Amino acid sequence: MAYLIDGNNLLGYLSPEKLRDSRSKRLLISTLSLFQRVKKTKILVVFDGAPDPDLISKDFRRKTFSVFFPDLEENADQVIKRIIEKQTDLRNFYVVSSDREIRAFTKAKRAKSISCKDFSKLLKSSLRTHKKSLEAKKKEIFLSPLEVDHWLEIFGGEK
Repeated sequence: MAYLIDGNNLLGYLSPEKLRDSRSKRLLISTLSLFQRVKKTKILVVFDGAPDPDLISKDFRRKTFSVFFPDLEENADQVIKRIIEKQTDLRNFYVVSSDREIRAFTKAKRAKSISCKDFSKLLKSSLRTHKKSLEAKKKEIFLSPLEVDHWLEIFGGEK
């Protein structure tokens, strides 16, 4: 499964007041990166505007997680459309955007689209489940035989 995400559109949905803040883009990327690892999926994020030097490094151009910025004469919508057109198998390819034009283009190409609202729910649910599983793992405390002997010695129990 792969998600092509309209980064500014999703960021505008999640926190419209921070849309122009470059730190909010990094926070979104960090959240999406965790989502990608949890769901074991592929993520492509496209942002409008000038490239953020912190987000165009090799760390953000991997096979499973990539961040793109358009060239000077392009916008994110054009990049998203070009990526959709290049896909050969759209069965497990989802475009995340609430932009009407992108959603219409996605539908015309027979790809699946997810609104930012619905993706936000999926994102939060997946990360909440992941957090709960980490907490459950933390609660499982196993004592070594030495520790068991030590506690039995303190409390006078039998081995």
